[in-house]
Amino acid sequence: MQSEQTSRTPRVLADFEGRWKITRSIVPKRGPNGRFEGLGLWSADGDGLAYRETGTLFLDGAPPMQAERRYRWAPDLSVYFDDGRFFHRVPAAGGRTQHWCDPDTYTVEYEFADWPTFSVTWQVQGPRKSYEMTSLYTPEA
Repeated sequence: MQSEQTSRTPRVLADFEGRWKITRSIVPKRGPNGRFEGLGLWSADGDGLAYRETGTLFLDGAPPMQAERRYRWAPDLSVYFDDGRFFHRVPAAGGRTQHWCDPDTYTVEYEFADWPTFSVTWQVQGPRKSYEMTSLYTPEA
């Protein structure tokens, strides 16, 4: 069990560097549930970190698919899409933030209480999207 002080410690960029096992559940209001199993790698990239996620996406009723995404994390924990557009800023002590991608709203909650294991939960709402996606990150041993 983490101490109260440890759970409140603000995260800094260097805390994320390395390899992380990812398990993710995807629960839409309509359509098939999904899960993702893979690896997240944060590696040095100038003054920030490049993030690359690879793994397998399983959707109920469909064959498994290979999945990948990339982001860049800046020293202030701002996250940018691979093409350089701003995505959102991670709250250093954990908590909630948002991203607006017309016409959809992405609300995200970072939970660092069990550091170094942490979770990220997205609530996505819009005319064509409505789902909850929860990812658990565990340092790879």
